[in-house]
Amino acid sequence: MLQSMTGFGKANYEDDIRTINVEIKSLNSKNFDIRLKTPPTYSEKEILLKNELSKNLVRGKVECTIELENKQGKSDSFIDKNAVNNYYNQLKDIVVSNNNNDLGKTDIYQIIMRMPEVVKSKKDEIDPQEWQLVLETTQKAIADIQNFREQEGKVLQDDFNSRISLIDNLLSELEPFEKQRTIDIKNRLIKNLEKLSEIDYDKNRLEQELIYYFEKLDITEEKVRLKNHCKYFLETIGEKISAGKKLGFISQEIGREINTIGSKANNYNIQKIVVQMKDELEKIKEQMMNVL
Repeated sequence: MLQSMTGFGKANYEDDIRTINVEIKSLNSKNFDIRLKTPPTYSEKEILLKNELSKNLVRGKVECTIELENKQGKSDSFIDKNAVNNYYNQLKDIVVSNNNNDLGKTDIYQIIMRMPEVVKSKKDEIDPQEWQLVLETTQKAIADIQNFREQEGKVLQDDFNSRISLIDNLLSELEPFEKQRTIDIKNRLIKNLEKLSEIDYDKNRLEQELIYYFEKLDITEEKVRLKNHCKYFLETIGEKISAGKKLGFISQEIGREINTIGSKANNYNIQKIVVQMKDELEKIKEQMMNVL
């Protein structure tokens, strides 16, 4: 079953101690590109979280945000008093040496609070129970975005089925124009030769040349290959695992056969059908960018 690379999923956990919120967004991309936002405490777990996301989401530009809120009012951040005092003494000396009486104590502290290493995070060890809750909540968010992707994929699959079937139907419409094309070309050549009354020609040789000419214009092989490619495309859509890259390669082969038929057309009606086929295939290729 097809899956879209575009999706959104979220999950949350809440108890008396904490609230955990996880949101995952994904867009189409040739590879797996992850942007992970976690609390500073969980920086050491980012590799494990990225592996979990990569294993399940496979491909796409993914953004995952994990937020933790402590309900007990405890903060992981604190003000380093030694750093504040050090900055204050240095700034005070600068104020005095420059005779800047406009800068008061409050102004100095406002400057200090924006300086590096003033506000720090506690490097406490991660609570194993909390980590398990974070991981489980992330897995639920992954399941949610996968469900979203599957729903989007079903819409894409229905659209592809419709367009490939239309290309297949258009293929069957070529046959009557092929027969008429042969008659028209033959009559046109003979009529032009008859205008040249002073030139005598070998009718048997003409038939041989016409046969050679029609063989070069014959599109039987292209039609057979195009029909097989369309069948293979539909079979691949029905596979259990979404195969966007594989479908992309098959659509290229479909386009190659359609183009060859167009180059051999030599007939307005055939060319008109080829244009319709190309239009449907182009719409498929546009949507193919979103397939996982």
